[in-house]
Amino acid sequence: MDSVFARMDSSQGKIWLNFLSLLPSTILTVLTIAIAFLRFYDQEDFTFLATIEQPRVWSNRLTVAALVVALVAFGVEWDRRNREAAREAESERRRSAEETRAENERIERRQREIQRDRATAEERERAAEERERAARRARIQNRGAILQIRYQLEPNEANRQALRDFLAFLQEYGE
Repeated sequence: MDSVFARMDSSQGKIWLNFLSLLPSTILTVLTIAIAFLRFYDQEDFTFLATIEQPRVWSNRLTVAALVVALVAFGVEWDRRNREAAREAESERRRSAEETRAENERIERRQREIQRDRATAEERERAAEERERAARRARIQNRGAILQIRYQLEPNEANRQALRDFLAFLQEYGE
């Protein structure tokens, strides 16, 4: 509920701020018209000017007032442009921060993909090494089985020596 009132107060404040920002230029316009009436016309042109005593003095006073109002209008416009520049700078900063955050997220995502790819590659490498070890064991076992069968079928010295060499190989490499 408070936020609703805060938004209403904010919007009403903006309305008043917009109105007040128009006020100096409007007053300056009215003063310029009044100065022109007092300087360039007299009671013969406009009868109501006869009610004003010393129109030159009033014209000078209104000129000074117009200068003050012109300075106020300048200040209001200066402030508006500064606020606009600050708003644009903030917008640019937010956009830059958002782009940086998006770029960082993209980099982090890419790094995670690279890590996942590395882990997958390492896993494939380990699996390939394991398959190769298993194939090597299977070849050694097959070779041992073949040598045993050969010796059982023909128990001669050549087969016996081949079997001894195979046993020495197993003892040397621990398999």
